[in-house]
Amino acid sequence: MRRTALGLLSVLLLLPLAPHRAAAEEPVDLETLSRIRNEGFRHSHVMETVHHLTDVIGPRVTGSPQAREASEWTRKQLADWGLANAHLEPWEFGRGWTYSGASLTLLKPQRSPLLVVPKGYTAGTNGPVHGPLMAVKVTTEKDFEQYKGKLAGKVLLLDEAFDFSKEKNDPRRYTDETLRDLGQYKIPKDADNDREKRYMERLRQRRARVKFFTEEKVLAILEASDTPWGILRAGGGGTFRPGDNVGPPSLVVAAEQYNRLIRLAEKDPAVDVELDVKVRYYDDDLTSSNTIAEIPGTDKADEVVMVGAHLDSWHTGTGATDNAAGSAVAMEAVRILKALGIKPRRTIRVALWTGEEEGLIGSYAYVGQHFGSRPQDPEVKDFSRYSWKSTGPVTVKPEHAKLSAYFNLDNGSGKIRGIYAEENAAVVPIFEAWLRPFADLGATTVSQRHTGATDHVPFDSVGLPGFQFIQDQLDYMEMTHHTNMDTYDHLDRDDMMQASVVMASFIYQAAMRPEMLPRKPLGQ
Repeated sequence: MRRTALGLLSVLLLLPLAPHRAAAEEPVDLETLSRIRNEGFRHSHVMETVHHLTDVIGPRVTGSPQAREASEWTRKQLADWGLANAHLEPWEFGRGWTYSGASLTLLKPQRSPLLVVPKGYTAGTNGPVHGPLMAVKVTTEKDFEQYKGKLAGKVLLLDEAFDFSKEKNDPRRYTDETLRDLGQYKIPKDADNDREKRYMERLRQRRARVKFFTEEKVLAILEASDTPWGILRAGGGGTFRPGDNVGPPSLVVAAEQYNRLIRLAEKDPAVDVELDVKVRYYDDDLTSSNTIAEIPGTDKADEVVMVGAHLDSWHTGTGATDNAAGSAVAMEAVRILKALGIKPRRTIRVALWTGEEEGLIGSYAYVGQHFGSRPQDPEVKDFSRYSWKSTGPVTVKPEHAKLSAYFNLDNGSGKIRGIYAEENAAVVPIFEAWLRPFADLGATTVSQRHTGATDHVPFDSVGLPGFQFIQDQLDYMEMTHHTNMDTYDHLDRDDMMQASVVMASFIYQAAMRPEMLPRKPLGQ
């Protein structure tokens, strides 16, 4: 009897806690979420948007006419959907670049055309040129001495042969097991802290090579695509900064054909190739622009929830998975809310960045102009005008106190499976509650891990809640990322619709909750 009484007493003592605990759980507006799902799944515009960005406008290298066309078209489209204050915010960039043709032909042992694409911002040839192939191993400045006086007029093979034994294919989608693993925090290693130093060292070595190859009068540089099956992956290779040394024309060759060139060059030093690279630089306007538009808030209109993606791309494909997909989803998310007549408490602001491919510099510029910045190392500034050190005091601007969160999408067209909380433990239960209604769509995981290399990073670096969604990879890294396969045909319609709905829900919930989202300590 005594044990029973004590058990009953324990239950009675716990009863007052139940209402308190329920009240503390993050509320979710399921009625509005149902409306969002209906609009996003039955009246979607996302594929129409991404078609125009890819098939009609095409690749959007920052500073190019196509990038400017995309910025203006998205501004007008958002305004036509009824968003307010749709405008372009310029920032200082550099010159634009396009290429209209590139060919590489092996002249002997028999004439053979090769698959090739120039690297971004590289120089052209001013007509067909030809010269002998020469394989070199130049990784650091210590390697220069052995090649002095031997490279003039040569076409250099800069990489070793592609190793097909190391080819791998990652799963297209996360499994329950891999999502559980992703949800487990991994303590950072000391090597993680050296990434910035290693990156800067690679940039310094590349600049030194360009200078050396220019002085040695190298005719052109050939590199192997890092992906097989005739896929060409190319990013930047020249420079968008006026006055900087562009260096010799730099091209990427299909891996299978590059290996053939290596074998031939090793046997015969007189193997010649002919190349013709047609490029154009644009120096008349050295600015680029971010596209900005809003759904005005009501009683908390001075507070802001942001959503975005980068609009620029490289030139190898049409920039579909990287990142017209993310841009179209961000646009679709705000279109859904506007179509439903949502009156958010906080202002919802969509941003489509340029300059991401050159180092997140469009989003860095925006964050620096509106929210805050950290000190900048002079060496870093020499390479990237708008990035700053990951440590040091944050200089904040008045708008810093008014941003609730920024949500980003930039990992292809795969469906959203969750979100990275960026080591912000306080948002984890909030995001878990927001994801719960989308478990039937595969979105379940909140990871406290940090993920980098896209446009939430400048926000996070100044202490603002900036987040990137977890997405199924599909063919992103293996096939489409920065390649000639990055086209509309590799987009997944259903996944993009799902991502639009989840994103619309997140920015709606963030805009409506009583408080702004919690932040990490500013010095973290």
